[in-house]
Amino acid sequence: MSDLIRIELHPLGRILEVRRGEPLMQVLFPHGVEFPCGGTGRCRGCRIRVLRGHLPATEEQAQLLGAAAIRDGWRLACRCQAEEPLTLELAQWEAPVLADNTSFSFQAREGFGIAVDLGTTTIAVQLLERSNGQVLGVETALNEQAQQGADIMTRVGLAVRDNGGPWLTRTVRQQVGAMIGLLLEETPAAREDLKQVVLVGNTVMHHLFCGIDVEPLSHYPFETDQDGHRQFSASELGWELPSQPAVSFLPCLGGFVGSDILGGILATRLHEKSELGLLIDLGTNGEIVLGNRERLLCASTAAGPAFEGARISMGMRAATGAISGVWVSDGALSCRVIGQTHPRGICGSGLVDAVAASLDLGWIQSTGRLAGGQKSICLMDPVVITQGDVRELQLAKGAIAAGIRLLMSRLGASDKDIRSIYLAGAFGNYINRQSAYRIGLVDFPPERVEPAGNTALLGAKIALFDPDHETSEFARIRPRVEHIGLSADAQFQEAYVDAMGFAGLV
Repeated sequence: MSDLIRIELHPLGRILEVRRGEPLMQVLFPHGVEFPCGGTGRCRGCRIRVLRGHLPATEEQAQLLGAAAIRDGWRLACRCQAEEPLTLELAQWEAPVLADNTSFSFQAREGFGIAVDLGTTTIAVQLLERSNGQVLGVETALNEQAQQGADIMTRVGLAVRDNGGPWLTRTVRQQVGAMIGLLLEETPAAREDLKQVVLVGNTVMHHLFCGIDVEPLSHYPFETDQDGHRQFSASELGWELPSQPAVSFLPCLGGFVGSDILGGILATRLHEKSELGLLIDLGTNGEIVLGNRERLLCASTAAGPAFEGARISMGMRAATGAISGVWVSDGALSCRVIGQTHPRGICGSGLVDAVAASLDLGWIQSTGRLAGGQKSICLMDPVVITQGDVRELQLAKGAIAAGIRLLMSRLGASDKDIRSIYLAGAFGNYINRQSAYRIGLVDFPPERVEPAGNTALLGAKIALFDPDHETSEFARIRPRVEHIGLSADAQFQEAYVDAMGFAGLV
């Protein structure tokens, strides 16, 4: 019997040869199937349909999916192995990863550099010529660690409880190295003269890439003393690069506020402004910076999963088949679907729109309860949002709004004092500002709010041109940023409860 078996994927039209007995998680993740709960089966988000072949359904899967779905050929990929040839139907989850093409000032340097935004969900890598700042190539991908869970706390749990830290470290180092290798293949001159690689990421990504124990981040007070600047040689990371460039992971700012936010400060120049500015990064973790050249405060909130589609009954990333926009038209809801195809789920921007529009229609009360005793609201068949989905959004938006209020209180600032509000990251780039205002997520006039793009990647690129890390701009900024822990702050808890509702926002 051959050790290789054939798997055909519809509608992608791809044919794979995989090892017999290989978990379908490993087989299907590179082709867009997501595993938000890390393969526990809880979220049921990795459903696949068997068109040809035999894939046994366990009793566990029958309980999770129901007898009708099992009869129709549906299975959970995270609970299956490839034992015989199969033809599988799966969703075509394709989505662009946000890169950066923003111009910035710099002092020319020799050779080439690579900037890396190492996100929980996605990775973006850019190759630059340091003599002129030109971007020569871009590689983007889903973070392969996501096979073991979409959010950072799932990965922390894997590392701490299941001794998965070495796998997470090895996986991300190999993936980033491979992405760099692809860029250098396209620009051979850079391979011989690559001088520096700069990475930014949240605190968990920083620790996992650097091989640092994440156990302190798994419990109160969620602080670590190993969040500083880290430097490696390429060979230490297993990267075969002839020029042996210096590899630097920029320092974090405290708690769950990582170097991606330090990059955001560099990119928006918050540290140089006389007026107060606010930077909000809404990813799998919500991070906030408020301040100016006099003082900078930062904080993080556990808000991101809802904005990324996790923990939402039909949630998914902003990819093909996702409802990404919802609005009121003639007393009903109209939807925009990515890829102009049959809807499969809803992403974060669509969820914010859907709740805002439903509030306007009176279908959701100011408390967040669905009106008329309804259990769900149909957006576009078969996609619905449930009472539980609205509650998840309330938890997420309440945490962000309360975090902003607490930082404002610490600085003695009012709404009118904050002149610029920057929304960073993919979610911030695509969210409807009016909808964010309507639900109280970003409770500032929309005209003061601007999408800032991938500020983390831009900040990493700026750092590529620093002449020396000891006197670099990021080294000067970091001591000026005060990290505020929110988890034990009584004022935050009160603000959080107050920010949960939708009352008064019209």
